[in-house]
Amino acid sequence: MSTHVIGLISDTHGLLRPQVHQALAGVELILHAGDVGGDEILDELALIAPVRAVFGNTDTPGDPRLQASIDDVVDGVSIHVSHGHEVGSPTPARLLARYTAQVIVYGHTHRQLVTHADGRLVVNPGAAGARRFKLEPSVARLTIANGHAAVELVPLDA
Repeated sequence: MSTHVIGLISDTHGLLRPQVHQALAGVELILHAGDVGGDEILDELALIAPVRAVFGNTDTPGDPRLQASIDDVVDGVSIHVSHGHEVGSPTPARLLARYTAQVIVYGHTHRQLVTHADGRLVVNPGAAGARRFKLEPSVARLTIANGHAAVELVPLDA
């Protein structure tokens, strides 16, 4: 079995901190959970690894590079990515009730969160863009190996 490392990022809002390059170095894929803030963010992330991204509530409707949601399976582990605003104020309980994936990735709240529930994982990598709400900017690294998922939050220097 191989090990897969996927970068998780959200809420860049048009700002990509230089530290993201080190924080996500070596990942094979980057999943962006919305509020991207423009194609230049996706272009710069693509210098690190291929990028798939979803719409956030502040993104331009109709952007062909953004999807409503991403559902994928990596090494037997199902992954769902959406911004989270589609459930109102996103909480792990609301997301777990709406989606069946083993790993659910979302953004919107700008708050880092990792929740384990019934063998499932809910991850908000935090906001990687401009600092808001006195929250530390961050991204995350999702590691999938032997059918199991683990996540590590990676703080970005403010």
